[in-house]
Amino acid sequence: MKLGAVIITMGNRPEELRALLDSVAKQDGDRIEVVVVGNGAPVPDVPAGVRTVELPENLGIPGGRNAGIEAFGPSGGDVDALLFLDDDGMLPLTDTAELCRQAFEADPELGIISFRIADPDTGVTQRRHVPRLRASDPMRSSRVTTFLGGANAVRSRVIAEVGPLPGRFFYAHEETDLAWRALDAGWMIDYRADMVLNHPTTAPSRHAVYHRMVARNRVWLARRNLPAPLVPVYLGVWLLLTLLRKPSGPALKAWFGGFREGWSTPCGTRRPMKWRTVWRLTRLGRPPVI
Repeated sequence: MKLGAVIITMGNRPEELRALLDSVAKQDGDRIEVVVVGNGAPVPDVPAGVRTVELPENLGIPGGRNAGIEAFGPSGGDVDALLFLDDDGMLPLTDTAELCRQAFEADPELGIISFRIADPDTGVTQRRHVPRLRASDPMRSSRVTTFLGGANAVRSRVIAEVGPLPGRFFYAHEETDLAWRALDAGWMIDYRADMVLNHPTTAPSRHAVYHRMVARNRVWLARRNLPAPLVPVYLGVWLLLTLLRKPSGPALKAWFGGFREGWSTPCGTRRPMKWRTVWRLTRLGRPPVI
């Protein structure tokens, strides 16, 4: 099984990027072909053999990753699966790529693998980095209904079948959009605790656009993918959860601005999932209302 890797960068973390590239090069088994995408920024110096793509403007996380996918041919078809890795992460173990190959080869229904993210100093995995509701034990691998955007592997056949990441999302929830479409097409997603990406502990709210994008894209996600009766239920639950978390006044204002924007702007093509997919998500522990 031939693997490629897509890494997007803003060019502002050259040392971390180099450490990540070195960790990819040290993976056991066949060489992984790597593409580094400069997302509206020049790509720092990279080792020989690493391909680069420099975009004239910042297309956001999904747009940048989609450009990296196409560097491997239409829908990434020049390889069997693609690793998507954050440029400030690092693979601490050398068998991660081989574990990916083995997992995909052993399970023809497996379309996406979500890695465990761990802090390099403490080894702690944040609860939000375990892509399931029962997240208290990050060392337990399981089937899941979504995946982590900067630490995963995706079969290129999944992308060819259901399409790429939703570029207009720019940031937030693009992984769940792809995950729902993959599950609706019959693919499965695994969270694997033994496949690790080291990444410094951070808060998602460090991004200035966080509250607005999270709310807007949540609405777009529902409008694009959910059966009509579930759209108000899903968004009502998230509205309630947001209020219960008691964000600051400016954060709540930004959130409601994004929520309105999600309803008033185009979300892309609507392809509601089948009701049997709703049941599949429910059986996997996360019905698409939360």
